[in-house]
Amino acid sequence: MAKPSPTTTIPILSFCAYASNSGKTTLLTQLIPSLIERGLRVSVIKHAHHTFDIDYPGKDSYKLREAGAVQTMIASKSRWALMTELSSTPDTAAEPNLNTLLAQLDTNLTDLVLVEGFRHEAIPKIEVFRASLGQPLLAEQDSTIIAIASDTQLTSKLPLLDLNNIEQIANFVTKFTSQ
Repeated sequence: MAKPSPTTTIPILSFCAYASNSGKTTLLTQLIPSLIERGLRVSVIKHAHHTFDIDYPGKDSYKLREAGAVQTMIASKSRWALMTELSSTPDTAAEPNLNTLLAQLDTNLTDLVLVEGFRHEAIPKIEVFRASLGQPLLAEQDSTIIAIASDTQLTSKLPLLDLNNIEQIANFVTKFTSQ
């Protein structure tokens, strides 16, 4: 099993980049079906740099949350979602750490956790790199990066993956999960 997270024995692998809009989400939306075809059950934790909402005004769950509920769970026969309000007091103003979020996952439902972002966490990562964005390569300073997925040729000691070759990346991730 590949490098488990501190809170679970399930392999976890992050896809990171120097900045937003590098194609991490696009890559993951293409990669996940390929991993599922290989028999893996995949969960994802995505980091957001901004306030977000999965609910909207007028819905009952929104009204309950706005009324002050700390946690609101929405459930149906198809899915459930748990929203947890994080207080903005000085004690809890920091973003939740990855281990806290990992602890919320049902480990009976997944074989692999893919993480989008959280580039400062000490977990194995694949860097998504596009030379056209003019950003530096994170792998030069981050020893937890195990491969680079790029749309251009690079010189690196790390495995180089073709950002446009989903099968190649899926093969790498599958091998990673079986180590």
